[in-house]
Order: sequence, then structure tokens, then C-alpha cells
Amino acid sequence: MPIYMDLHIVPGVSAKMAAEAHREDHKVQNEFGCRCMTYWVDEERGRAFCLIEAPNKEAINKMHTKAYGAKPLEIIEVNSSAVEAFLGRIHDPETIVDLSNPDLKIFNDPAFRIILVIQMIDEKLLEFQVGKEKSKELLFLFKNVVRSQIKKYGGNEAISKGVSIISSFGSSFQAVKCASAIKDELQKESKIINLHLGLHAGNPVTKDGSLFSDVVKFGKFLCSIGNENEIILSPITFDLYKKEYQRIVEPESFRYIDAEDEKFLESLMNTLSENWNDTAFNVVQLSNKMILSKSRLYRTCISRLGKSPNSIILEYRLKKSLQLLIRKNTNVAQTAFDAGFSSASYFTKCFRKHFGLQPSTYRLG
Repeated sequence: MPIYMDLHIVPGVSAKMAAEAHREDHKVQNEFGCRCMTYWVDEERGRAFCLIEAPNKEAINKMHTKAYGAKPLEIIEVNSSAVEAFLGRIHDPETIVDLSNPDLKIFNDPAFRIILVIQMIDEKLLEFQVGKEKSKELLFLFKNVVRSQIKKYGGNEAISKGVSIISSFGSSFQAVKCASAIKDELQKESKIINLHLGLHAGNPVTKDGSLFSDVVKFGKFLCSIGNENEIILSPITFDLYKKEYQRIVEPESFRYIDAEDEKFLESLMNTLSENWNDTAFNVVQLSNKMILSKSRLYRTCISRLGKSPNSIILEYRLKKSLQLLIRKNTNVAQTAFDAGFSSASYFTKCFRKHFGLQPSTYRLG
């Protein structure tokens, strides 16, 4: 049976209120074929999340309605392993018992997390640059350092795929300390492995229906815009860091963006992700979709990213082409078209200039 996570927005919610609602769910869960596994409650942000095994979303709505007369705002299907990786558990934690209600399990455990994305150069590109054996050594070192520091600073390794590791923290201060430690330990190799680190924060139930996907997506985008061996913090991550650190912050080891930057970058990220493979998509369309004049778009990209809009579109497509080239039964010409290039020869020229090798060499490597 599928497992779902739902979101309840309840201003003023308390741990006791959430525990009582969870208890009421348990009383009626069998009527709707559901099994309430656990929940998270965030008193500060007025959020509660339930993890439920259920036949479908409608069964969850009916169960909650009968239990206490309120439906969740959102319901998404999740993988229990992913939930445990990001949030650390899929069952109730150690509880505090209300002496006046011995059967009531009370705990205040927010689902809000700081997500740290750590990335290095594409493995095949690294192998082309330094050789197979050295590439393996560097990848092993990267993963070993990252994992040891995540563990040291109390994080959870949530996703590990190729040259990217995504981790989850309950504390922004610990997440930033972890990122700084990784950066310091890999300082010597940073130019070779092209290390990037991005931090963003948010809740697990996201707009597109996947666990923490909006948070992870923006964290990855922060990595992509950063300089080599640079840590970039989103506004919310930096604000939480300052609050937890409780000292004057001098961010010598990282860079943070402000709310205005974040709004621009999110718009840019979403527009690129929705249109990059369209051969007709260009700077004019980018400016129109972002509701900015061409001149303002250019100035903003130069001031905030140090690159022109044309360069940003080109680099985005080239990075996407790496994933496409790995596919079987796809030639370079088809990859060029699929990546938004109208000319295979132009794609090959740009690929070679940017990565230092032919796309056909990368594909066969």
C-alpha cells in the first residue's frame, strides 16, 4: 500500500494539540484502511505533517475529516526510505507523556530542514582530465570527506547520486559548519574537483508533489551559480544561521543571497528548467517569461551572476547535454536537438570549448 505525507497549516498549533489529533486519527484509521505511522509538528511555524499508509489520498481526507473535522492542505505520495533519510525517522520518537493523559504521546519535532547540496565535477569529465585511477581516488576522497563531516555535524545523508551528495540538518548552524569543514578538508583538491556547496531550507511537502524537491532544486541551482570551492546560503538559511550563532556574523567563508536575489534566481531557475530543451528558446523569450526587459535582464545577470543571459542559457543546456549523452542509442546530433541546440555543429563547438573534449568522446568514454 502507498505511503503519503500530508501538510496541515495550523497557526498556534502546539505539540499537545497535534498529539491529540494524532490519537483521534488512530481511533478511526481502520475504517478507511489507513495506518497512521507518525507525525511532525512545528509550533514556531504553525505546521504539522502526518505520515500515513493508505489506499489513496481520498481515504486520508475522509479519515481526518471524521477524526477532527479538518482536511490537510496538501497530500503527496512518498517513499519511506526517503522520509527516513531526510527526517531521521518514520515512527514516533521517544515521547513525553502528559501525566493527566497517560495514553497521549507528546513531542515537538519539526519537519523543517536545512538542505546542504555538495557537488563536484562530472565523473567522466574528471576522468578525461586526470585519468581513470586518479579520478577514482578523488571521487573516493570526496565521498569519504563529505560523509564523515555530515555524520560529525549531526546531519543525515539523504541522497547520493554520482558526484552529488544531498544532506539534511535540523540546525542551520550545524549545516553551515559542516559545509565549511568540507570546504577546508578538500581545499587542496578543490580546483581539480570543482567543488560547489549550496544551502537552502524548507518543509518536506512541496508544490510539485515530491519530498523536499523545491528545496533540493534551489540548493542545486545555488551550487550551479557559485564559484569554485564556494558556499552559498539562501536568505532563510542565513537568517537561521545568524539566529543560532547569536554573534556578529562575518561571512568570510561563505556567500549569502538576499531576498531580492532569491526571487530573481527562482524565476530564472524555473524558466530555464521549463524551456531549456526548446530550440526556439532564447534571450528574448527568457526576458519575456521573466517579465523583464532585455536590458534589465542583462544587467541583473551580470551583477548577480557575472554572466550574460546568453551564457547562462548556453551553460545550462551544455550541462543538461551531459546527462543526455549517457543515454544509449542516441547520437550527438539527436542530443544536440534534445538539449535545445538547432545545429549539431554549433553544439559540438560549444561543448568542446566548455568541457575540453568532443561530445562523441564523452559519450564513448
